[in-house]
Amino acid sequence: MTQTASVWLVLVVAVVAANLPFINERLFVLGPRPGPQKTFGWRLLELVVYAGLTWGLGSVLEASIGQRSPQGWEFYAAGACLFITLASPGFVWRHLRRRHPEPSPHD
Repeated sequence: MTQTASVWLVLVVAVVAANLPFINERLFVLGPRPGPQKTFGWRLLELVVYAGLTWGLGSVLEASIGQRSPQGWEFYAAGACLFITLASPGFVWRHLRRRHPEPSPHD
């Protein structure tokens, strides 16, 4: 796999993984439903796990291309901010969109 393809693969996986907790009601996509709706704590835990898996994929692809570069705390802080930014469409769709109330039968 070329370096360009690896970068695009990690970016696409990151966008999908960042939005999965907010789009899917099951735990970690395939697990059981934790009641009528997942709590925000479950969504946050899934977001952290998916970020770790995405970083793991990036590390594997980087190692397959050549030598891995050492990363300091700045890399992980920027990566976390990027992952949270990529999750914003799913968060807005789940928590901030306006829901129209059901019309009452007397209207």
